Amino acid sequence: MHSCTLRKIVVVVLALMFLAAARQASAELIFFASDRSMSVKAHRFEGDSIVVTLRSGGEMTFNRSLIMKIGPDEVPYDEPASLAADLAPINNDAPTQLRATTSYDTMIQNASARHRVPPELVKAVIQVESAYQPRARSSRGAMGLMQLMPETARQYQAKNPYDPRSNIEAGVKYLRSLLDQFELPLALAAYNAGEAAVQRYRGMPPYAETRDYVTRILKLLVRPTS
Repeated sequence: MHSCTLRKIVVVVLALMFLAAARQASAELIFFASDRSMSVKAHRFEGDSIVVTLRSGGEMTFNRSLIMKIGPDEVPYDEPASLAADLAPINNDAPTQLRATTSYDTMIQNASARHRVPPELVKAVIQVESAYQPRARSSRGAMGLMQLMPETARQYQAKNPYDPRSNIEAGVKYLRSLLDQFELPLALAAYNAGEAAVQRYRGMPPYAETRDYVTRILKLLVRPTS
């Protein structure tokens, strides 16, 4: 999957983040030339750009050439009363851009190609999970670059979870299995909180840590607009 395609997908899923419902509202559908669509609250044109108001709050800007058409979204959605009330604040000290190059890029590229997971997504997960520290261990026992829990490491045959190659291979396999079950934001939520939590709540779990985690990764995948 190309980088530009991934960024468009991220824009879509940022608008579809599950938040606490306050009231039902109408929306618009933006259809991209890439055959993707995006549900937004509203849009406006500014010169050669289109500025869309996201359903989860905030705005994104696109070149008008990327947009094929705009139509009404007939499916009602839950509009959040307050974004700040539903999402934990992002740590302002955390990096807001994906690290350009790392010593693990070849391993990430190879594992991503084998399991059809965008390498940028893998890098974002590693950056948030361990900040590229291969010996990282959490208080709950998660290990290595992709912070594999012991049962996950066993399931995906990471014989040494602290070995970068073994850890990345198992972590990417696990990500692929989650992406086969859920849309991107819920797959990330399941990576953080477990598949059972996503299934139990039938969507985004109401955990501040998990929502913060998902938001941080998605923001790393969106290239800031100038």
